[in-house]
Amino acid sequence: MMDEAILSLVIPLVGALAILCLSPWPNLREGATLLSACALVAVVGMILRDTLNGQVHDVMLLHFAPGLSLAFKVEPFGVMFSLLASGLWVINSIYSIGYVRCNALPRQTSFYLWFAVSLSATMGIAFAGNLFTLFLFYEMLTLSTYPLVVQGKTNSDKAAGRVYLGVLLGTSISLFLVAILWTWTIAGTLDFQLEGILRNKIGPGMMGMLLALFTFGIAKAALMPVHRWLPAAMVAPAPVSALLHAVAVVKAGVFSIVKILVYIFGIDLLAQTNSDNWLIYAAAFSVIASAVIALRQDDLKRRLAYSTVSQLGYIILAVALAHPIAVIGAMFQILGHALGKIILFFAAGSIYTVSGFTKISQLDGIGRRMPWTMAAFTVGAMCVIGLPGTIGFWGKWYLLQGAALSTQQLFVIGVLLTSTLVSAAYLIPIVYVAFFKSELSPASSYGEAPWPMVVAITVTAAVAVLLFFVAAWPYQLLSLLKL
Repeated sequence: MMDEAILSLVIPLVGALAILCLSPWPNLREGATLLSACALVAVVGMILRDTLNGQVHDVMLLHFAPGLSLAFKVEPFGVMFSLLASGLWVINSIYSIGYVRCNALPRQTSFYLWFAVSLSATMGIAFAGNLFTLFLFYEMLTLSTYPLVVQGKTNSDKAAGRVYLGVLLGTSISLFLVAILWTWTIAGTLDFQLEGILRNKIGPGMMGMLLALFTFGIAKAALMPVHRWLPAAMVAPAPVSALLHAVAVVKAGVFSIVKILVYIFGIDLLAQTNSDNWLIYAAAFSVIASAVIALRQDDLKRRLAYSTVSQLGYIILAVALAHPIAVIGAMFQILGHALGKIILFFAAGSIYTVSGFTKISQLDGIGRRMPWTMAAFTVGAMCVIGLPGTIGFWGKWYLLQGAALSTQQLFVIGVLLTSTLVSAAYLIPIVYVAFFKSELSPASSYGEAPWPMVVAITVTAAVAVLLFFVAAWPYQLLSLLKL
């Protein structure tokens, strides 16, 4: 019987083939998308059950050289990431059915097909057993999402696609791959191990250089200054933006960095250089600078894009603190930001679908026309800011706890408080004008978006609230690592 970890990669690819074969029949094609997404969730659920029961999934498919193989290993970080990505694929598929049809999106079969392929790549990243496997699926994710970024085939889409490929492929080949080869030379292996593989093998100077190669080479994490691809890619349709920001791409980036810092460097090695860890300051700069830039954007999707750059900085900052509670906070931040940001992009897509509005300055009074959408937007905003009542609170809470125990206590706490205030400043006013200001064009006749879009956004908002109250089970899963 095929191992569930391998099956999680195969199901989306089988779904992609079914989507292609059923392209003449839209209803069947979309049914294949939903069926594949639900099947993936079921398989990941079985992996979760096995992990909680202490069962280990460890599979080597190909062996190339000593310490170099195509291998997969299930561990708690990967299980949580796979649950997030597979669950959001179901939600995004429901939303996409309404969005794609209502907006008469071109090349619809291509859209669903490449979405499925990108989920296979995401599962490969989640369950990669070593750096070589991670790199292969990281590149597969870049290539499979490129057709989605240039979906419209306009000049602006093509220009964005060039930036997307140029930054992501350029950094991964010139920096990430170099870091992998260097690590292999030093350690003789690329396998992920809880205590790390570089301990007692590198000094502070070499460690700093390797950290730089990894963190800037994994440009999907959008750490400044390798973030340009993310705002550029906002020309893509709303479901693609949701994929980039919540389901797969940027989350695959920060998840990869978390995995490398924990399993390649190791928490103990990071902690030894914590007091002069430049990564803490680089992440802090990315958090504050991008939040300030977001505050100045009138285009809703661009504001959300720079918000994502800021929120991703939290995750890198958390794991750079090298404290177990902060690392758990990083994973909670991935979960909270994914749910919050997919809600916000769903809302932006719904607003555009029914009204054509893309600017924040056009949204006065829109909450009275689209109460379900804007109520969900409010939940998404709370989640991203980190307010109690949503899952986004727990990431900030654990990060604050980690910061309080670090050598950079005052600096990190100051960054968190400042960025939280700026986040509130660029999100809360949108909620205010939507519900409390008069409409700019009261004669217009639009209302809520098609029902699949409304269902997707309201269900996601409900999940974001529910997880606030049941956050003990993700903590239980992450605690299995005993960092």
